[in-house]
Amino acid sequence: MEHNTYPIGTILFNFLFLIVAMATEGYVLSKRLKYDKRISAFYAIAINLFSSVLGWLIFFIVEPRLSPLLKFELFNYVFFNRLNFSPENITLISSIGLVVFIGTFLVKYLLLVLFTLAMREPLFDKKQPTPVDPRDTRRVYRGNRQNTNVVTATLIANSLSYSAILLIVLIRTAVIN
Repeated sequence: MEHNTYPIGTILFNFLFLIVAMATEGYVLSKRLKYDKRISAFYAIAINLFSSVLGWLIFFIVEPRLSPLLKFELFNYVFFNRLNFSPENITLISSIGLVVFIGTFLVKYLLLVLFTLAMREPLFDKKQPTPVDPRDTRRVYRGNRQNTNVVTATLIANSLSYSAILLIVLIRTAVIN
C-alpha cells in the first residue's frame, strides 16, 4: 500500500504568508494611494494571489534544474524544518532571495497598474477621447506623480510584507531549533 504524505505545514505557512502579505499590502495601498479599504483589499488579494501562483509555477520549473545538494537542503528546510545549508548554498539562496524580492515587486507593480487601468477605464469606450494640449504640463506632471506614487506604494508594501514574512520565518526557525 502506497503512503502519500502531504506537506501540510508548508501549505499552512504559505496561507499564513499570503494572509500577512495581503493585510500588510492592503493597508499600505489604502494609506499611500488613498484607495478605500475595500478596493485596497481587492488589489492586495489579487496581486498576491497572482504573484504567488506565478512564483510557484516558476519554482516548479526551476526545481528540477537545482543541484542535488541544494535541492536536498532546500527540501529539508521547507518540509522538515531542518536548517543546515552548506556555506556555498547560503550565498546562492541569499542571491535567489534578492532576485525573488525584485521579481515579486515588478510583478506586483505591473499587476497593480493593470488592475487599476482595468477598473477605471472600460476597454471599449464609445466616447471620443479629448485631445490633450502638450503645453498643459500640470496634467503631465500629475500623471507622472501618480505613477511614482504607485511605484513607491508597491515597493513599500512589498518590503513591509516581506519583512513581516521574514520575521515569521525567523521566529519559526528559532522555536524549532
